[in-house]
This record gives sequence, structure tokens and C-alpha cells, in this order.
Amino acid sequence: MKIGFNLLLWTGHVTEENFPVLEKLKATGYDGVEIPIFDPSDPAHYAKIGQAMKDNGLSSCAVTVCPDQAHSLISPNESDRRAGVDHLKRVIECGHAAGIDNICGPYYQELGNFTGEAPTDTERAHAAECHRELAEVAQQAGIRLTIESLNRFEAHFLNTMAQASAYVKQVNHPNFATMYDTFHANIEEKDPLGVIEPHLDVIQHVHISANDRGTPGKDHTPIKETIQIFKKSGYDNWMVIEAFGRGLPELAAATRVWRDFFPNVEEVYEFGYQYIVDSWNA
Repeated sequence: MKIGFNLLLWTGHVTEENFPVLEKLKATGYDGVEIPIFDPSDPAHYAKIGQAMKDNGLSSCAVTVCPDQAHSLISPNESDRRAGVDHLKRVIECGHAAGIDNICGPYYQELGNFTGEAPTDTERAHAAECHRELAEVAQQAGIRLTIESLNRFEAHFLNTMAQASAYVKQVNHPNFATMYDTFHANIEEKDPLGVIEPHLDVIQHVHISANDRGTPGKDHTPIKETIQIFKKSGYDNWMVIEAFGRGLPELAAATRVWRDFFPNVEEVYEFGYQYIVDSWNA
């Protein structure tokens, strides 16, 4: 198991200004970080990030999204879907330059853009065709794809582990899997712990996130129990803390963070790290 921290707590676009954070996370004990790749215009930029991570002895994975409806993989317009595939191919290129091993996230639709209906067979077929192509490209780059189901207030395409598992099987590519996120499961699953074991065959990434997006272990989410289930199963991939603050107004607005959830960021990554370690060893 590798313990990581999502850099979205500090920024949506990592630059040299954020490099001191890497040193702090390494000193805390983290194995690596999850970098946001929202602007894939410059692979050389991500190569520099990758070097900074190597310099600090950190491994890395990444998170990305479909930026808008014009890049949605469930759009009825083929031109939108092709633009989305091209965008995500650039994300993969940037991730490869940074040396990542996994790309997670809800990269199937624009967040917050709803049809007012449940996901359709046509939407699933369109997205699956795109993801199958992307999974092949990512495999050649040595990067696994782990799609993320979100709560119903952020997306309509995938909301539960059962939906995500069925979709992974529809895509039917060995390099395409899904992930488990304690925040979204807390909202959508009738039994957040009970849905893990039946879908272990397709879960290859985990987000550890408090119910309020604050410090894991200082909330009501059954994070300790979640971690113990994964340990018992022999899980050996990433467990990444995902938390959001108000330091970046644009990101705070996008993640609906209207108040402070923790006294300082040090509490999140220091307490959060130790909580994962203690839960794993319990």
C-alpha cells in the first residue's frame, strides 16, 4: 500500500512555488503525491514536476477531469467526444512526462452539467468507446486509468460502486479500472463498507476523504474500517488523502467549500497520514 496526498489542497496547477510542499510531505512519511493535470498544454512543465518528485523521493499518480461540455465523453455530439479524447490523450502525455503510474477522476462528463435524466445506454456506449481507446494509449505509457464515481450533486453518469463496476466491465480493457472514495460513498452508498468487497476485482485506487472534505479521522466517515477491509483483501495500490480548503477561491467554489474545515493544512497531512498508518496497523 502506498500513502499519497492530493495536491489540490494547495493548487489546481502545480508550479515551482509548490515544490516546498513535496519536501514536507516526504518528511511526514508519504510515499507520493497525486498531482492535478487540468492544463495539459505543456508536457515539459510536467517533466519538471516529475523531476522535483524524484528529487524528494516521491512516487506519483494524477487526477483529471473533462473541462467542459465541449470535451465531454457522454456528449451526443461526436465532435465533443473526439475533443475530449484528444484532451485526455494530452493528459496522459503530461502524466507520462511526470512519471505517474495512475490517472483517477471523473473524466467522462463536465462536472455539474446534468441532463435531468439517469445515464442512458447511449451515453454509456459513447463513453465506453472513448475510454477503451484511452485505456490502450495509457497502457502504452505505463499508466493505469481508474475512473471515479461521484455523488449525484456533481455528476449523473456514475454515482455508485455498482454502476462503476458495471461500467468497467462494459469498457472491458485490462488497463481500465475504478476507484473507491470515502466521501462519495458516504453520500451515495446505503452500505459504504459493504460495497467494497463485492467490487474488489475492479478497485485499483482509493481516496481517503472526510465527510466534510476536512481532516480524515476527525469526521464520522468509517475510514478506519474502510482501510482495514482493503488491508484484509491484500490491496497494494494507492491510498490518497483528498481534502479541500478555501485558500484557492476558484477551487473552493468548484468544490463547494464555503467554510474552514481544519485549523491549518499541517493538521490535514500530518494527522491524516498517522491516522491511515494507525488504521492499517490496527
